[in-house]
Amino acid sequence: MTKTTQAVRGGLLAAVALLTVGAVPDPALAQAMPRQAFQGNWLYLTVTTGDARSSDTRGTLLLCDPPQGHAHAAQACAELRTAGGDITRIPVRADVLCPMLYAPVTASARGEWNGRRTEYTRTFSNTCMMGVETGSVFALGGPGDFEGLGGSGDLGDLGH
Repeated sequence: MTKTTQAVRGGLLAAVALLTVGAVPDPALAQAMPRQAFQGNWLYLTVTTGDARSSDTRGTLLLCDPPQGHAHAAQACAELRTAGGDITRIPVRADVLCPMLYAPVTASARGEWNGRRTEYTRTFSNTCMMGVETGSVFALGGPGDFEGLGGSGDLGDLGH
């Protein structure tokens, strides 16, 4: 091997190492990282408010061993554990009435639960309906976001 080849090879290895270390804290890169990057059950969650003409997307990495990632992580992880990691199996809250307001919100999740890859995407008519059907999983805690349904049937902040 020539000195030039060794120098280039060493530089490339150093660049890859720096990129890898720099990428770990950024949850937006979670979906591109290898399966071994996170231990236990985890989901990269995004919530997009609005429609195709104008939208705002927020996301976070929900880790469940131990629960962390957003304001309602412990409750979200408990709901997911009960549903076997299947968001569609989270019980619908029949005791909550949502307004008939069209303010579309799309919830997406991808990650790993009990060693299985999992993906979920669904558009709801508003944040209240998203919360009624997905519990605390997508309650990321931002402005206009569904803040969870307490025992009182609280509709949360609908952003209006």
